[in-house]
Amino acid sequence: MKNYTDVNADVISQWAKDGWEWGIPISSEDFARAKGGDWSMVLTPQIPVPHEWFAPFLQGGRMDGVALLGLASGGGQQMPIFAALGADCTVLDYSSAQLDSERLVATREGYEINIVQADMTKPLPFADNSFDIIFHPVSNCYIEDVHHVWQECRRILRPGGVLLSGLDNGINYIFDFDENAPLRVANKLPFNPLKDPELYKICIEGDWGIQFSHTIEEQLGGQLQAGLVLTHLYEDRDNLPGIGEYYPQYIATRAVKPL
Repeated sequence: MKNYTDVNADVISQWAKDGWEWGIPISSEDFARAKGGDWSMVLTPQIPVPHEWFAPFLQGGRMDGVALLGLASGGGQQMPIFAALGADCTVLDYSSAQLDSERLVATREGYEINIVQADMTKPLPFADNSFDIIFHPVSNCYIEDVHHVWQECRRILRPGGVLLSGLDNGINYIFDFDENAPLRVANKLPFNPLKDPELYKICIEGDWGIQFSHTIEEQLGGQLQAGLVLTHLYEDRDNLPGIGEYYPQYIATRAVKPL
């Protein structure tokens, strides 16, 4: 059987080719606005990340010389903004189409970016203490073990470095995935297709990729267990009809590697 992360890489690449909202690169106008200091970005579906979360690496509206990793952050949406602000950007993603979007924007706008196609379930291909900021939008739902990611993030962050993460709280997986039907409780948690062949089949046939629910203990507690210090968080929800009308499904967190 094909490795589930390879399945997900192919699925997400096809989504991007089909116009997935998280695979549409920013425009030249957005890039120019960012260079002029007018910018925002999200870790979760709707709420922009407060600029204060980038302290102490955002000085005078700039991030000149800041070593920044976009972890599972391809698509040409966040990295171009960081590049416009002067950061030294690296992006890691396993989707070839998402990385193609990064190349497209970098070529169009004339900046350099280190593009790495890799699987974050494996050891990250970076030395210890490599980055000042890791920007990690919602993507843990596509991997089974999040503890590994938190351990690796702590390893590659420099002391005092900041990890910004978008997380789901698992509630999406309790209900049917049909956006055109009334909400219906369909699954118990944890949602893990690797341990349920019928669920795996449903995920493949539904073109969802292989997704996983994670507990708050895994998501927040895992960062703490890795030795990171949580400083801020907020909740967010989808902007579509459905679960988000009743309860937030996402959490954005800011954590620091102690000095």
